[in-house]
Amino acid sequence: MRTLDWDGYLNARDLGGLSTSFSATGATIFGRVARGPRRELLTEDGWRDARGWGLAAVVDLRCEYEIGVRDGDPAVSPETLATVPVVNAPTEDQDDPEFREVCFPILDSPEYWHHNWRILPHLVLATLHAIADAPHGVLVHCSAGRDRTGMISALLLSNAGVEPTLVAADYAESVRAMAGAKAHAPNDRQAAWGTEEVDSWIAETAPIVEDVAADVDAAFATIGAGSELRSRLRARLTER
Repeated sequence: MRTLDWDGYLNARDLGGLSTSFSATGATIFGRVARGPRRELLTEDGWRDARGWGLAAVVDLRCEYEIGVRDGDPAVSPETLATVPVVNAPTEDQDDPEFREVCFPILDSPEYWHHNWRILPHLVLATLHAIADAPHGVLVHCSAGRDRTGMISALLLSNAGVEPTLVAADYAESVRAMAGAKAHAPNDRQAAWGTEEVDSWIAETAPIVEDVAADVDAAFATIGAGSELRSRLRARLTER
């Protein structure tokens, strides 16, 4: 039930259905937050599928220069695109010298996450506010729906009380989904990976994700996200 079958759109999942003690149902709530890759991959039918799920808003984590239709993307009418509001809330400033030096070599690894919110806490904080302010039924996406989206999803799920192993498993699902997919970013080395490379990568990176999830309080403190914002984000995934 977590995998979202939206036409043209791989690597889309609902953040509901994961075990947590914060929810009266024992699990995060479906229909509140979805994660995925660049929305330009959605077809007309895909947008209809998304609205059928309850899509009411999009929070786009990409830098401004990354946004837009590319060769090979499906044609979608302006009327369809106008049905769902989009907020651009980038988590990165790729012109920042320290971000470039520290993060560029590891941008496809969760190893960069804590550097991102250490170097650019105001951007990650603005992203979290954008999600908290969005209506229920929000899609959070970047390019592959794996790295930046993985970072934000890990923060949301950990804050909602999801166990670190499950947070790491959610990240791993996106690694598997995007291996071999070439429609999201032209220079992604993982687009050429097979099963062996993927399994090795997940074994290497799962402990990094688990460490982030286990110490999520420190992450939110570095970001500057206070208790009120954290409560709003938690309620989105745990309260009816």
